[in-house]
Amino acid sequence: MPEGIIRPYEPNDRQAVRHICYETGYMGDSPSFYWGDRESFSDMWSGYYTDKEPESLFVAELNGQVVGYLLGCVDSKKAANPVGIGIRYAFLKGGLLNPTTRPTLLRTVVDAVNDSLRGASPLTGPFHDARWPSHLHINFLPEARGKGLGRKIVEAWLDKLRSLDSPGCHLETLAENTSAIAFFKSVGFEIHGDPQVAPGLRSKEGERLHGQVLVQSL
Repeated sequence: MPEGIIRPYEPNDRQAVRHICYETGYMGDSPSFYWGDRESFSDMWSGYYTDKEPESLFVAELNGQVVGYLLGCVDSKKAANPVGIGIRYAFLKGGLLNPTTRPTLLRTVVDAVNDSLRGASPLTGPFHDARWPSHLHINFLPEARGKGLGRKIVEAWLDKLRSLDSPGCHLETLAENTSAIAFFKSVGFEIHGDPQVAPGLRSKEGERLHGQVLVQSL
């Protein structure tokens, strides 16, 4: 069997990255059960990286096809806020009229108000800390998992950050995504802080979800 390869992102990889982003956007599965608009989801979670910082991206190839990616950002303060993109989609691009996204958008507002009233600690925006200014997102199609490509792509990114003298890297995932957390621990990341409730997000069973930050000093 041909081995997968890790290589820098190229402009013609953009559509493949957006496809993977949507097909794996909910703990490795599609987010279609709560967000049915593919383009806006990909805009929120991959658009900045492919369009503004492509030099910080890596892709994984298997049998000549892009099957995974690492979306990196050297200075997280420069990255677009997915929440801001979501707000623009809701009010300027018809998201509140789209029956596949309206429930989640409205629930996000209700959750944020209720969480604030009861003193919960909700996710309020992207994580920023000068000790770990860089960050990453990683996703792989099912057929590319379990082949060691995830470890290789993370190592490629961390090596790049070291060459750029970044002091550290962080990532945010769902606390309920225990397999992802186990993987990131295996490549040197550590849990930082407590999980924070994520307004609007629910599991397929309707349970609240929580964001978790992991960090690694370089």
